[in-house]
Amino acid sequence: MIRIATIGTSRITYQFVDAMDQVPQVALAGVYSRSPETAQKAATAFGTDVTWTDLDTMLGSDDVDAVYVASPNGAHYEQALRAIDAGKHVFLEKPAAPTAAEFSALLDTAAEHGVVIFEGMRNAYDPGTSALRSLLPDLGQIRRASLAYSQRSSRYDLVLAGQSVNIFDPKLAGGALYDIGVYCVSMMVDLFGAPQSVSAAKVTVGSGVDGAGAVLARYPGMVVDLSYSKITASDRPCEIQGELATLTFDRIAAPRELVVTYLDGKSESQKIDLSPANMAFEIKRFAELVAGADPTPDQQRTLHTLETIDAIHAAMI
Repeated sequence: MIRIATIGTSRITYQFVDAMDQVPQVALAGVYSRSPETAQKAATAFGTDVTWTDLDTMLGSDDVDAVYVASPNGAHYEQALRAIDAGKHVFLEKPAAPTAAEFSALLDTAAEHGVVIFEGMRNAYDPGTSALRSLLPDLGQIRRASLAYSQRSSRYDLVLAGQSVNIFDPKLAGGALYDIGVYCVSMMVDLFGAPQSVSAAKVTVGSGVDGAGAVLARYPGMVVDLSYSKITASDRPCEIQGELATLTFDRIAAPRELVVTYLDGKSESQKIDLSPANMAFEIKRFAELVAGADPTPDQQRTLHTLETIDAIHAAMI
Protein backbone atom coordinates (compact mmCIF):
# COMPACT_ATOMS: atom_id res chain seq x y z
CA MET A 1 0.00 0.00 0.00
CA ILE A 2 1.36 3.40 -1.02
CA ARG A 3 0.39 6.04 1.54
CA ILE A 4 0.07 9.39 -0.22
CA ALA A 5 -0.05 12.81 1.45
CA THR A 6 -1.44 15.75 -0.51
CA ILE A 7 0.11 19.19 -0.96
CA GLY A 8 -2.44 21.72 -2.16
CA THR A 9 -6.17 21.91 -1.55
CA SER A 10 -7.58 23.18 -4.84
CA ARG A 11 -10.32 21.41 -6.80
CA ILE A 12 -7.84 19.13 -8.56
CA THR A 13 -6.76 17.69 -5.20
CA TYR A 14 -10.36 16.81 -4.40
CA GLN A 15 -10.60 15.05 -7.77
CA PHE A 16 -7.34 13.23 -7.11
CA VAL A 17 -8.43 11.93 -3.71
CA ASP A 18 -11.77 10.86 -5.15
CA ALA A 19 -9.97 8.93 -7.90
CA MET A 20 -7.73 7.23 -5.33
CA ASP A 21 -10.76 5.19 -4.25
CA GLN A 22 -10.56 3.37 -7.61
CA VAL A 23 -6.93 2.30 -7.07
CA PRO A 24 -6.52 -0.31 -4.31
CA GLN A 25 -2.73 0.08 -4.24
CA VAL A 26 -2.91 3.58 -2.73
CA ALA A 27 -4.33 5.20 0.39
CA LEU A 28 -4.55 8.75 1.72
CA ALA A 29 -1.99 9.47 4.43
CA GLY A 30 -3.17 12.99 5.22
CA VAL A 31 -3.40 16.59 4.06
CA TYR A 32 -0.83 19.38 4.13
CA SER A 33 -1.71 23.06 3.96
CA ARG A 34 -0.10 26.12 5.50
CA SER A 35 -3.56 27.09 6.77
CA PRO A 36 -4.95 24.92 9.61
CA GLU A 37 -8.50 25.81 8.60
CA THR A 38 -7.93 24.88 4.97
CA ALA A 39 -6.19 21.64 5.91
CA GLN A 40 -9.00 20.65 8.25
CA LYS A 41 -11.70 21.48 5.72
CA ALA A 42 -10.05 19.27 3.11
CA ALA A 43 -9.32 16.49 5.60
CA THR A 44 -12.96 16.42 6.67
CA ALA A 45 -14.07 16.18 3.04
CA PHE A 46 -11.55 13.39 2.44
CA GLY A 47 -12.55 11.40 5.52
CA THR A 48 -9.26 11.69 7.39
CA ASP A 49 -8.22 13.40 10.61
CA VAL A 50 -4.52 13.64 9.68
CA THR A 51 -3.33 17.13 8.77
CA TRP A 52 -0.04 19.01 8.72
CA THR A 53 0.72 22.71 8.54
CA ASP A 54 4.51 22.25 8.51
CA LEU A 55 5.93 20.68 5.35
CA ASP A 56 9.06 19.28 6.99
CA THR A 57 6.97 17.56 9.66
CA MET A 58 4.84 15.92 6.98
CA LEU A 59 7.88 14.87 4.96
CA GLY A 60 9.48 13.43 8.08
CA SER A 61 6.51 11.20 8.86
CA ASP A 62 7.10 7.45 8.62
CA ASP A 63 3.42 7.14 7.72
CA VAL A 64 3.95 8.88 4.36
CA ASP A 65 5.41 6.99 1.39
CA ALA A 66 4.66 9.52 -1.35
CA VAL A 67 3.36 13.03 -1.89
CA TYR A 68 0.95 14.43 -4.43
CA VAL A 69 2.03 17.99 -5.30
CA ALA A 70 -0.84 20.17 -6.54
CA SER A 71 0.39 23.52 -5.29
CA PRO A 72 0.85 26.51 -7.65
CA ASN A 73 3.10 25.54 -10.56
CA GLY A 74 5.94 27.76 -9.42
CA ALA A 75 6.20 25.85 -6.12
CA HIS A 76 6.48 22.38 -7.68
CA TYR A 77 10.25 22.26 -8.01
CA GLU A 78 11.15 23.28 -4.46
CA GLN A 79 8.48 21.12 -2.83
CA ALA A 80 9.32 18.10 -4.98
CA LEU A 81 13.02 18.50 -4.23
CA ARG A 82 12.33 18.58 -0.49
CA ALA A 83 10.13 15.50 -0.76
CA ILE A 84 12.78 13.59 -2.73
CA ASP A 85 15.45 14.55 -0.21
CA ALA A 86 13.15 13.12 2.47
CA GLY A 87 12.99 9.82 0.59
CA LYS A 88 9.42 10.18 -0.65
CA HIS A 89 8.07 9.26 -4.07
CA VAL A 90 6.59 12.29 -5.84
CA PHE A 91 3.45 12.56 -7.97
CA LEU A 92 3.45 16.02 -9.57
CA GLU A 93 0.32 17.58 -10.97
CA LYS A 94 0.97 18.92 -14.47
CA PRO A 95 3.08 20.74 -15.38
CA ALA A 96 5.73 18.85 -13.43
CA ALA A 97 7.92 21.96 -13.28
CA PRO A 98 8.06 25.32 -15.04
CA THR A 99 11.16 24.39 -17.05
CA ALA A 100 12.85 21.32 -18.49
CA ALA A 101 16.03 22.16 -16.56
CA GLU A 102 14.18 22.00 -13.24
CA PHE A 103 12.54 18.69 -14.10
CA SER A 104 15.87 17.28 -15.27
CA ALA A 105 17.39 18.23 -11.92
CA LEU A 106 14.51 16.50 -10.13
CA LEU A 107 15.12 13.37 -12.21
CA ASP A 108 18.78 13.30 -11.22
CA THR A 109 18.00 13.80 -7.53
CA ALA A 110 15.25 11.18 -7.57
CA ALA A 111 17.65 8.67 -9.12
CA GLU A 112 20.21 9.40 -6.40
CA HIS A 113 17.61 8.76 -3.68
CA GLY A 114 16.01 5.74 -5.34
CA VAL A 115 12.52 7.24 -5.51
CA VAL A 116 10.01 7.77 -8.31
CA ILE A 117 9.13 11.17 -9.72
CA PHE A 118 6.09 11.26 -11.98
CA GLU A 119 3.90 13.82 -13.74
CA GLY A 120 0.17 13.24 -13.72
CA MET A 121 -0.73 14.05 -17.31
CA ARG A 122 -4.30 12.81 -17.75
CA ASN A 123 -4.43 12.32 -21.49
CA ALA A 124 -1.18 10.34 -21.51
CA TYR A 125 -2.81 7.53 -19.51
CA ASP A 126 -6.41 7.75 -20.67
CA PRO A 127 -7.76 4.76 -22.65
CA GLY A 128 -9.12 7.19 -25.23
CA THR A 129 -5.60 8.26 -26.13
CA SER A 130 -4.55 4.63 -26.51
CA ALA A 131 -7.52 4.09 -28.82
CA LEU A 132 -6.72 7.05 -31.06
CA ARG A 133 -3.06 6.06 -31.19
CA SER A 134 -4.08 2.65 -32.52
CA LEU A 135 -6.01 4.36 -35.33
CA LEU A 136 -3.11 6.44 -36.65
CA PRO A 137 -1.84 3.78 -39.11
CA ASP A 138 -5.24 3.91 -40.85
CA LEU A 139 -4.63 7.54 -41.79
CA GLY A 140 -1.65 6.89 -44.05
CA GLN A 141 1.15 9.45 -44.09
CA ILE A 142 0.19 12.08 -41.51
CA ARG A 143 0.60 15.59 -42.87
CA ARG A 144 -1.23 17.85 -40.44
CA ALA A 145 -2.73 17.84 -36.96
CA SER A 146 -4.76 20.40 -35.06
CA LEU A 147 -4.99 20.02 -31.28
CA ALA A 148 -7.20 22.42 -29.33
CA TYR A 149 -8.33 23.00 -25.76
CA SER A 150 -10.19 26.12 -24.65
CA GLN A 151 -11.84 26.30 -21.24
CA ARG A 152 -12.73 29.62 -19.67
CA SER A 153 -11.44 29.71 -16.13
CA SER A 154 -13.97 30.32 -13.38
CA ARG A 155 -11.35 32.63 -11.85
CA TYR A 156 -10.91 34.82 -14.91
CA ASP A 157 -13.62 37.19 -13.67
CA LEU A 158 -11.39 37.92 -10.66
CA VAL A 159 -8.57 38.84 -13.04
CA LEU A 160 -10.93 41.17 -14.90
CA ALA A 161 -11.79 42.75 -11.55
CA GLY A 162 -8.11 43.47 -10.97
CA GLN A 163 -7.46 40.77 -8.39
CA SER A 164 -4.38 38.55 -8.19
CA VAL A 165 -5.11 34.88 -8.93
CA ASN A 166 -2.49 32.14 -8.62
CA ILE A 167 -3.36 30.40 -11.87
CA PHE A 168 -2.99 33.71 -13.75
CA ASP A 169 0.15 34.84 -11.88
CA PRO A 170 3.31 34.71 -14.02
CA LYS A 171 5.44 34.70 -10.85
CA LEU A 172 3.86 31.34 -9.96
CA ALA A 173 4.22 29.93 -13.49
CA GLY A 174 0.55 30.50 -14.17
CA GLY A 175 -1.10 31.10 -17.50
CA ALA A 176 -2.83 29.27 -20.31
CA LEU A 177 0.16 27.41 -21.74
CA TYR A 178 1.08 25.79 -18.42
CA ASP A 179 -2.49 25.06 -17.36
CA ILE A 180 -4.36 24.26 -20.59
CA GLY A 181 -1.91 24.29 -23.47
CA VAL A 182 0.24 21.67 -21.75
CA TYR A 183 -2.40 19.05 -22.67
CA CYS A 184 -1.97 19.93 -26.35
CA VAL A 185 1.82 19.95 -26.15
CA SER A 186 1.97 16.67 -24.24
CA MET A 187 -0.30 14.88 -26.71
CA MET A 188 1.68 16.25 -29.64
CA VAL A 189 4.94 15.00 -28.14
CA ASP A 190 3.34 11.70 -27.15
CA LEU A 191 2.04 11.00 -30.67
CA PHE A 192 4.69 12.59 -32.87
CA GLY A 193 7.77 13.25 -30.74
CA ALA A 194 9.41 16.61 -30.16
CA PRO A 195 9.06 19.08 -33.05
CA GLN A 196 11.96 20.44 -35.09
CA SER A 197 10.92 24.03 -34.43
CA VAL A 198 8.00 26.11 -33.19
CA SER A 199 6.51 29.57 -33.66
CA ALA A 200 3.96 30.97 -31.23
CA ALA A 201 1.76 33.92 -30.31
CA LYS A 202 -0.16 34.78 -27.15
CA VAL A 203 -2.97 36.95 -25.83
CA THR A 204 -1.80 38.74 -22.69
CA VAL A 205 -4.13 39.44 -19.75
CA GLY A 206 -3.86 40.69 -16.19
CA SER A 207 -0.30 41.20 -15.01
CA GLY A 208 1.24 40.02 -18.27
CA VAL A 209 0.36 36.34 -18.26
CA ASP A 210 -0.82 34.47 -21.34
CA GLY A 211 -4.60 34.00 -21.33
CA ALA A 212 -4.66 32.25 -24.70
CA GLY A 213 -2.19 31.20 -27.34
CA ALA A 214 -1.45 29.49 -30.63
CA VAL A 215 1.53 27.40 -31.71
CA LEU A 216 2.72 26.11 -35.06
CA ALA A 217 5.08 23.15 -34.72
CA ARG A 218 7.15 21.84 -37.62
CA TYR A 219 8.03 18.19 -38.25
CA PRO A 220 9.59 16.45 -41.25
CA GLY A 221 6.76 16.32 -43.77
CA MET A 222 4.05 17.62 -41.45
CA VAL A 223 2.88 20.51 -39.28
CA VAL A 224 0.88 20.63 -36.05
CA ASP A 225 -1.08 23.63 -34.83
CA LEU A 226 -2.03 24.02 -31.19
CA SER A 227 -4.77 26.33 -29.90
CA TYR A 228 -5.52 26.87 -26.21
CA SER A 229 -7.26 29.37 -23.96
CA LYS A 230 -8.25 30.02 -20.35
CA ILE A 231 -10.26 33.14 -21.21
CA THR A 232 -12.65 31.70 -23.82
CA ALA A 233 -14.54 28.42 -24.21
CA SER A 234 -14.92 26.14 -27.20
CA ASP A 235 -16.09 22.63 -28.10
CA ARG A 236 -13.89 22.59 -31.19
CA PRO A 237 -12.73 19.01 -31.88
CA CYS A 238 -9.16 17.94 -32.50
CA GLU A 239 -8.10 16.58 -35.87
CA ILE A 240 -5.26 14.52 -37.33
CA GLN A 241 -5.08 14.52 -41.13
CA GLY A 242 -3.41 11.79 -43.14
CA GLU A 243 -3.16 11.19 -46.87
CA LEU A 244 -5.74 8.38 -46.66
CA ALA A 245 -8.10 9.52 -43.89
CA THR A 246 -8.73 12.07 -41.16
CA LEU A 247 -9.24 11.32 -37.47
CA THR A 248 -11.34 13.67 -35.34
CA PHE A 249 -11.87 13.40 -31.60
CA ASP A 250 -13.48 15.44 -28.88
CA ARG A 251 -11.80 16.06 -25.51
CA ILE A 252 -8.04 16.29 -25.66
CA ALA A 253 -7.73 15.54 -21.94
CA ALA A 254 -10.03 12.52 -22.22
CA PRO A 255 -10.93 11.47 -25.79
CA ARG A 256 -14.33 9.77 -25.84
CA GLU A 257 -15.63 10.03 -29.43
CA LEU A 258 -13.27 9.11 -32.26
CA VAL A 259 -14.23 9.29 -35.95
CA VAL A 260 -12.09 8.23 -38.91
CA THR A 261 -13.30 9.64 -42.25
CA TYR A 262 -11.82 8.15 -45.42
CA LEU A 263 -11.30 9.78 -48.82
CA ASP A 264 -14.43 8.14 -50.23
CA GLY A 265 -16.55 9.76 -47.52
CA LYS A 266 -17.10 6.62 -45.49
CA SER A 267 -16.47 6.90 -41.78
CA GLU A 268 -15.96 4.68 -38.77
CA SER A 269 -16.65 5.84 -35.23
CA GLN A 270 -15.58 4.57 -31.85
CA LYS A 271 -16.93 5.62 -28.47
CA ILE A 272 -15.02 5.17 -25.23
CA ASP A 273 -17.63 4.37 -22.59
CA LEU A 274 -15.85 5.94 -19.63
CA SER A 275 -16.27 9.05 -17.53
CA PRO A 276 -14.08 12.02 -18.49
CA ALA A 277 -13.08 12.16 -14.80
CA ASN A 278 -10.17 9.88 -15.44
CA MET A 279 -7.43 10.56 -12.90
CA ALA A 280 -7.51 6.94 -11.72
CA PHE A 281 -5.50 5.84 -14.76
CA GLU A 282 -2.53 8.05 -13.93
CA ILE A 283 -2.68 7.02 -10.27
CA LYS A 284 -2.58 3.36 -11.34
CA ARG A 285 0.49 4.09 -13.44
CA PHE A 286 2.17 5.82 -10.51
CA ALA A 287 1.52 2.76 -8.35
CA GLU A 288 3.08 0.56 -11.04
CA LEU A 289 6.20 2.71 -11.11
CA VAL A 290 6.56 2.66 -7.34
CA ALA A 291 6.20 -1.13 -7.51
CA GLY A 292 9.17 -1.31 -9.87
CA ALA A 293 8.05 -0.59 -13.45
CA ASP A 294 10.49 1.39 -15.61
CA PRO A 295 9.66 5.13 -15.39
CA THR A 296 11.95 6.15 -18.25
CA PRO A 297 9.30 6.45 -21.02
CA ASP A 298 7.00 8.47 -18.75
CA GLN A 299 9.78 10.76 -17.57
CA GLN A 300 11.20 11.29 -21.06
CA ARG A 301 7.78 12.31 -22.40
CA THR A 302 7.49 14.85 -19.58
CA LEU A 303 11.01 16.13 -20.23
CA HIS A 304 10.43 16.51 -23.98
CA THR A 305 7.09 18.23 -23.30
CA LEU A 306 8.78 20.77 -21.02
CA GLU A 307 11.59 21.27 -23.54
CA THR A 308 8.93 22.07 -26.13
CA ILE A 309 7.20 24.46 -23.73
CA ASP A 310 10.56 26.17 -23.16
CA ALA A 311 10.87 26.57 -26.94
CA ILE A 312 7.32 27.93 -27.20
CA HIS A 313 8.01 30.52 -24.52
CA ALA A 314 11.19 31.56 -26.31
CA ALA A 315 9.34 31.91 -29.63
CA MET A 316 6.20 33.54 -28.28
CA ILE A 317 5.27 37.01 -29.51
